[in-house]
Amino acid sequence: MHSNSFGRTGRTVTRIGFGAWAIGGTWGEVSPDAARAALHAALDAGMTFIDTADVYGDGRSERIIAKVLAERGGARPFVATKAGRRLSPHVAEGYDLDHLAAFVDRSRHNLQMDRLDLVQLHCPPTPVYFSSRAFDALDELKSRGWIADYGVSVETVDEARQALHHPGVVSVQIIYNLFRPRPAEVFFREAQAANVAVIARVPLASGLLTGKMTAASTFAADDHRSFNRDGQAFDKGETFSGVPFDVALEAVEELRPLVPQGASMAAFALRWILMEQAVTVVIPGAKSAAQAQANAAADALAPLPAETLQAARAVYDRLVAPHVHHLW
Repeated sequence: MHSNSFGRTGRTVTRIGFGAWAIGGTWGEVSPDAARAALHAALDAGMTFIDTADVYGDGRSERIIAKVLAERGGARPFVATKAGRRLSPHVAEGYDLDHLAAFVDRSRHNLQMDRLDLVQLHCPPTPVYFSSRAFDALDELKSRGWIADYGVSVETVDEARQALHHPGVVSVQIIYNLFRPRPAEVFFREAQAANVAVIARVPLASGLLTGKMTAASTFAADDHRSFNRDGQAFDKGETFSGVPFDVALEAVEELRPLVPQGASMAAFALRWILMEQAVTVVIPGAKSAAQAQANAAADALAPLPAETLQAARAVYDRLVAPHVHHLW
């Protein structure tokens, strides 16, 4: 698989990685065996980047990753986790050294790693970005040898841009897909200038951009696509990229003719993201080995022609942008 430098860390990662939210929870039932098989398949396909968080299944995702890596042995992939969402209430004041140290130490135990490769603040309240407190705490944890580097996972372009003002930030994770192209307008150029890695999450808009959903699709009660469409549990932009379900289905049908012959819509959607040079790694999730293998296959697709990119943008501008462009 093709690889990119991960910002200024000196590390290199494949440009398609493994998003481990789905094997943790809130995506419907995924058995431990299926979760391990999905991750094994991703690593067998050559992926060298895994993204997880301490709240995915209350540590389940991290523990599954540790088990799989122990089973495989050999060179370990780059493992990124996140911290902060365990705060209750989830307020800016909680992003201090005491809380972050406790969260990071728990992730070290879950992942069976003395030093974590990357810890990302997990979509903290906006005021966190305008203070040095959380970033000073991360600097302290880095000096202790608990983490190698740190970054942020953000909800908005404005938060991403503000994060770049903190010199220790080596990466920014942000939603970027065919339904959420706004980061490319300004932020990506600024990230490149700062040599900050960009992690593109929710690349398939919670499965919409697989092209497999219909108006009749249903989701389990514990699946965020069932309970968070209006932001009842966390930012609604994390679910279907914030696009109303019926609007998104219409947009998918208009995108379908743009998919290259022989390719899946999911592979097309991932390849669209990889056309952006500022994106370091895109992290689609997978609940099965077959899904992980299909995600990896997108790396081999030929670049998309300019007329395809223009047509895809026209669909966004006409159908999707009125609902999301001003929000994130």
